[in-house]
Amino acid sequence: MQSESLVRDPSLAPDGHRKIDWAAEHSPVLNRVRDEYLKDGTFEGLGVGVSLPIEAKTAYLTVVLAEAGAEVSVASPGPFFVQDDVAAALAERGVTVYASSEADPAEADRELERVLDRVADGRDAVLIDDRAGLTRLSHTTRRDLLPRIRGASEETTSGVAKFKAMEREGILEFPTLAANDARCKYLFDNRYGTGQSAITAIMQNTNLMMGGKRLVVLGYGWCGKGIARYAMGLGARVTVCEVDPVRGLEAYADGFDVLPALEACEGGEIFITATGSTDVLTTEHFERMREGAILANAGGVDVEIDVDGLREASSGSREVRRNVEEFALGDGRKVYLVGRGMVVNLTAGDGHPVEIMDLTFAIQALCAHHLARSGHSLENRVHLLPKEIDDEVARIKLDAVGMGVDTLTPEQEGFLAGWRE
Repeated sequence: MQSESLVRDPSLAPDGHRKIDWAAEHSPVLNRVRDEYLKDGTFEGLGVGVSLPIEAKTAYLTVVLAEAGAEVSVASPGPFFVQDDVAAALAERGVTVYASSEADPAEADRELERVLDRVADGRDAVLIDDRAGLTRLSHTTRRDLLPRIRGASEETTSGVAKFKAMEREGILEFPTLAANDARCKYLFDNRYGTGQSAITAIMQNTNLMMGGKRLVVLGYGWCGKGIARYAMGLGARVTVCEVDPVRGLEAYADGFDVLPALEACEGGEIFITATGSTDVLTTEHFERMREGAILANAGGVDVEIDVDGLREASSGSREVRRNVEEFALGDGRKVYLVGRGMVVNLTAGDGHPVEIMDLTFAIQALCAHHLARSGHSLENRVHLLPKEIDDEVARIKLDAVGMGVDTLTPEQEGFLAGWRE
């Protein structure tokens, strides 16, 4: 069934279908969640608005929700996060898609507004958000839709931070679930998913080896920990930069050098930002970098590397490989930017491995299900996903790979819960 979608090229759908089918085949957790939890009628007649990078794993999540009875509409946080073949395939599968890799930023915002208009048109809706994009619009330009939104779940660390800021200011108009803060999300998606996919994207697009390289990771949260781990596994010599002394000490204990960013710039060959903050690498840092330095961002916001400052400091730029831009600095040095300074594993790759996103999107599906059933009774603040749901996702995954865990005996539970000998 063709939906009322706006995509760049519907003829690309066959390639997109193959990608979605591959993701479906390797998503045992989401498939079991679909069969055991989502077919209870909760989603019948409900709108689900989705703002996530449009690639195969996201697409399969939206298909599962649509098959459960939801009216699903999806757009991307930005045009560089859109695979047009996947968008075209989704439209053929009955999911409404507003996305094109050729949209400008203003058009990308309009696509998000179209999602809100469609899913909350005469029905209640829940949101699955990325960087709080749908929530931001619903609290600004589309406040008329707020009464119909039961709640939102957030995919990213930076988005959860925005929700918490809204809560502190007392302006959050519906409950939100910090899907990013579920253990089955951040311990795997942020760490192993980002670690593998960011390193893979840089290696594939530069065609350079990682072994022996001096690699600088800026930020040692879960994403930075994963990047450092995978880089070390490939033989890189890793330095970590942090603003939190405890995280810096943790990086030292994990076997990495820890230096202020300006010092690390003098010896680094590859720089990967993973902080979720702004102006992590600026002109001051570029001036200290060696010839041929490679820059990439793996964090959840697109302003970690000051790309505008890099352009102003350079005498010119050119694309030397697909997704790799060369900047000629005033003194003759050249530095290279991978993936436009945006989230490198998506702008220059296929994103996280399917098995990782299987966990994440099982969490997101259950978040949407929880909000659909209980959103009206939750306070307008940021909530964690109930622990029992997180635990169930982990059990399903262990079962899918033929493994399992023990159960506490009543005596053990009593011992752990009590204080008397």
